[in-house]
Amino acid sequence: MGKEKQYWLMKTEPSEWSWEDQAANFGQSKWDGVKNKQAQKYMKSMRVDDMCFFYHSGTKFRRVMGVVNVVREWYVDSDDGKDGAVDVKAVGEMRRPVDLAVMKNDHGLKGFGIFKQPRLSVVPVEEGVWRRVCELGGGFEGDGIVVED
Repeated sequence: MGKEKQYWLMKTEPSEWSWEDQAANFGQSKWDGVKNKQAQKYMKSMRVDDMCFFYHSGTKFRRVMGVVNVVREWYVDSDDGKDGAVDVKAVGEMRRPVDLAVMKNDHGLKGFGIFKQPRLSVVPVEEGVWRRVCELGGGFEGDGIVVED
């Protein structure tokens, strides 16, 4: 029996790597540069096909922009063996980006890890929280939901 799908939130500064960069790169990229040991531990727990919110951090626009999935699990990405990465591929852009302020004011998201550990660049997301954030964003392209104009 395989493991259940897991859900994550991965933060990036849009000036470093934006949703537009992700989408323009054939949707696939290496997610690296994570130095925090707890965030690395979470990345080491990621499995192929796990889903991740792509979150813009920074001072201007803190929001979930889209969804990526894991296409390659943790691998060593440095000569010293300390740094690693996972590869992710774009699934789809949120129909409406979900701002941090909106999430903080939603009673259904009270236990969201991004509120408990705001400085971590990778946090786990409970399935119910995942569904609620998707609901707030109207879903994402590629989620199989048909949206009529």
